[in-house]
Amino acid sequence: MITESQYRKLMQEYQKTGRIGQSALRASMDRKTAAWYVKEATRPGERKEPRGWRTREDPLAAAWPVVLRWLEATPELEAKALYEHLLETQPEAMQGASLRTFYRRVSEWKRQSGPPLEVFFPQAREPGRCIQIDWTHAGELGVTIAGEPFAHLLCHAVLPYSNWEWAVPCRSESLLSLRVGLQAALWRLGGRPERVQTDQSSAATHVLNRNTGQRSFNGRYLELCEHLGLEPCTINRACPNENGDVESANGHLKRRLRAHLNLRGSRDFADQDGYAAFVAKVCDGANGLRRQKVAQEVECLHALPPARYPEAESVVARVSSYATARIRGCAYSVPARLIGAMVEAEISETTVLIRHGRQEVARYAREPGVQPRIDYRHVIDSLIRKPGAFARYLYREELFPRPVFRHAWDRLRADDEQRADGRYVQLLYLAARHGEQAVAEAVAHRLRANRTPLPEAIEQDVRTAPEPVVSAVVPFTPELRGYDALLGEVAP
Repeated sequence: MITESQYRKLMQEYQKTGRIGQSALRASMDRKTAAWYVKEATRPGERKEPRGWRTREDPLAAAWPVVLRWLEATPELEAKALYEHLLETQPEAMQGASLRTFYRRVSEWKRQSGPPLEVFFPQAREPGRCIQIDWTHAGELGVTIAGEPFAHLLCHAVLPYSNWEWAVPCRSESLLSLRVGLQAALWRLGGRPERVQTDQSSAATHVLNRNTGQRSFNGRYLELCEHLGLEPCTINRACPNENGDVESANGHLKRRLRAHLNLRGSRDFADQDGYAAFVAKVCDGANGLRRQKVAQEVECLHALPPARYPEAESVVARVSSYATARIRGCAYSVPARLIGAMVEAEISETTVLIRHGRQEVARYAREPGVQPRIDYRHVIDSLIRKPGAFARYLYREELFPRPVFRHAWDRLRADDEQRADGRYVQLLYLAARHGEQAVAEAVAHRLRANRTPLPEAIEQDVRTAPEPVVSAVVPFTPELRGYDALLGEVAP
C-alpha cells in the first residue's frame, strides 16, 4: 500500500501530464499500482477492508491456553519472562513462535482484557510555591581532590515552576548536608518559597511504627523549617515521581557537570571549596537560560530570616579510658590527659571539631559511616610502655597514618615477627617526636633500598638528615636608565 503523500503526488502529476508512467515514476510507485489508483479514484486508506483471516497457521495455538491462564492469574507478568518460561517447560508448544509475535499477542491481550494501568496526573506549578530537595550520588563523575578520589553526593534543590536549581557537594545524605544545601540554595536565590519538599529520607523523617512503616518529621528538621519560615512536606513511600522535578533534574545536572569537566580538561581540584565553586558556576550557567521564569518566581518569594540556622551541631561526650570520645556512634581519639573529662564536639558537614573548655584538642575530617578516627599521637605515650597491646588493639588499623607505615610493619614482621609490633610502635613514637613527614621519608628510603626500617636506624637517619636549604631571595631593582635608552631608540 502506498502512503497518502505518494497518492497526492500521483494525482498532482497525472493532472498536469495525463501520463500514467511519468506520474508513477515521480510518485515513486509501480505503473500498475498508479493505474489502479487513478482508475478507482480511491485513497490509500480506502482501498480495502481490513482482512479478518490468517495468512498462516497460528504459531501460538497450542501454547495460548496456558498463556491465558498465566496472564489471568498474574497480569503483571512480563511477556519476555513468560516466553522464556514456556520455552523451558513446553518447547513443543512454542515451536515456531518468535519473541516478537509472543510479545505482540500478550500486549494485545493486556490492552483488551488486562487490568487498568496506573494513571499519573500532571500538576500545575505555581511560582514561589515549593522547593524540592534530593540527593544524588556523583561518584560517577570521577572527581578527585588533590589527586585522591572524592566519593560524594550532591544535595540538589530545584524550584518546580522555573526549574531554577542549586547543588552543593556533600559526603552523606544527612540533616547536616540538608541544612547546608537548603540554606545555600535559598540565600543564592535571595528569598524563600512557601514549602520545602523531600522524600522520606532519614535526614528529615524517622520511623514511628516499624510494622506499618509510618514516619514523622524529625524535631531538628522542624526547627530548621520553622527558622526559615518553610512548611515541610514529604512524598509517599516508594513514589519518586511525586518529587519528579528534582529527580529528573538530577540526571540533567550530572550530564551538564560531566560535559563541563570534559571542557575543563581535568577532573582534579585543589580542594573541596574549589570543586564546590565549579558546581556553583555550572548551576549559574544553567539558571541563566531560565531568566524569564526565574524572574517571575523571584517576585513571589518571601523574605529570608536575618541569619542562617546553625549548620553545625554540638554534642557533649565523656572521654573513656581508651582516650576516645564516642560521638554519634563513632569513636574519636583525644589527648590521653583528658580521660574522664567532658568534651564538646562541633559537628559540621565536613569537620568534627573537639574542644575541652574553649581549647581545641582535636579536629577530624568528617567521613560517612562510623569508622573510628584515632590519632596515634594521642595514645603513643601509653602504647610505647605497653607495646604488646598493639597486636590485638581494637583500633589497630587506625595506627597506620600512611601506606608507608603499613609497608614498614609488613617488612618488620617478615624480618622478625615476634619483635615486629614493638619496633613498629617505636617508629610511631619517633613520628610523634620528630615529625611524621621526616620519619615517613626515612622509612621509604630504606624500603626502596630493600633494607629493614629498624627504629634505631630510622632515628639516626632523621637526626642526621640535612636541614633543607632555603635560597636567599635577592630583591630585583630595575635599572631605569635602560628604559630611558630604549625609549630614546624608538622615539621619532
